[in-house]
Amino acid sequence: MERTQLLSLTQEELRSFLRELDTAPFRAKQVGEWLARGAAIEEMTNLPAALRARLAECAVANPVSIRESFRSKLDDTQKLLYELADGNLIEGVVMRYHYGDTLCLSTQVGCRMGCRFCASTLNGRVRDLTAGEMLGQVLAVNRMLAPEGRRVHNIVLMGSGEPLDNYENTVKFLHLVNSPERTNISLRNISLSTCGLVPRMRDLANEGLPVTLSISLHAPNDEVRKQLLPVANAYAIEDVLSAAREYVEKTGRRVIFEYALVKGVNSELRHADELASRLRGLRGHVNLIPLNAVRERDLHPPTRADVDAFLRRLEARHISATVRREMGADIEGACGQLRRRVLEDRQER
Repeated sequence: MERTQLLSLTQEELRSFLRELDTAPFRAKQVGEWLARGAAIEEMTNLPAALRARLAECAVANPVSIRESFRSKLDDTQKLLYELADGNLIEGVVMRYHYGDTLCLSTQVGCRMGCRFCASTLNGRVRDLTAGEMLGQVLAVNRMLAPEGRRVHNIVLMGSGEPLDNYENTVKFLHLVNSPERTNISLRNISLSTCGLVPRMRDLANEGLPVTLSISLHAPNDEVRKQLLPVANAYAIEDVLSAAREYVEKTGRRVIFEYALVKGVNSELRHADELASRLRGLRGHVNLIPLNAVRERDLHPPTRADVDAFLRRLEARHISATVRREMGADIEGACGQLRRRVLEDRQER
């Protein structure tokens, strides 16, 4: 029998679940408080032993555990390898800032979007994560950070997977992580990254959730975008930008355009000029990312001088832009690299 993931339940759903076990109504509040602390069922010591035993048979508290952790000597970034209850592996990254810690969170085991510069997609998508497995990453990290007097303040859904390809679970996670009974993280402190699933972008705009939408644009036109993102064969860049404008109008939030600079593909000044022309008048910001090379891909980053020249060209065209700070370079900080190495080690044994 598959056990119920308690972290996937809202507080009302938790009350209903416990009601079916013939428990007193106040137990839901107790269990919810333990869940918010990332506790296992056996740690819920103010519950009767008999109830804990019953819960252990039919439920699991946090279905996510931290298997390995690697801390950068360069900038204190921490790369995490999580193990799920079924043995699957996912990744996360903790970035420590003076204004609060940010967690890069995964939404799927692997990914099927096929972006050419990303290691997460090399083995395809294994399965979607549940809302509880997403929330479990946050709570596992909070327990890890607690001895330092720290906790997760900001979340970026930019780990393995396409969040909008796992739409229902992602939206439920956003409600759960924002819930006062769980972590109470403001939705304005959450960024959701998509490669541009236009119908789901429009759906998200109608959810009334003020998260920051980050769009993996990576090109100024369809011809270049198709070289990097297979999704560009389904959705034209103008459709993506139209959905972005709708998101801005309905949420009041500006959008972020992620732009990985790839030598010889999209990093020339003519590309900057075309990008500026495309984005003019759209309330957004361009996040330039010097490519983090994946050894399985024949793609290379431009020089730092080329990156700086691209940035200056956008600014001269009155486009808000910055270059993303590189973090965790000594610990395989880029998405998907750590999990892929571990999977390769498994195959070699």
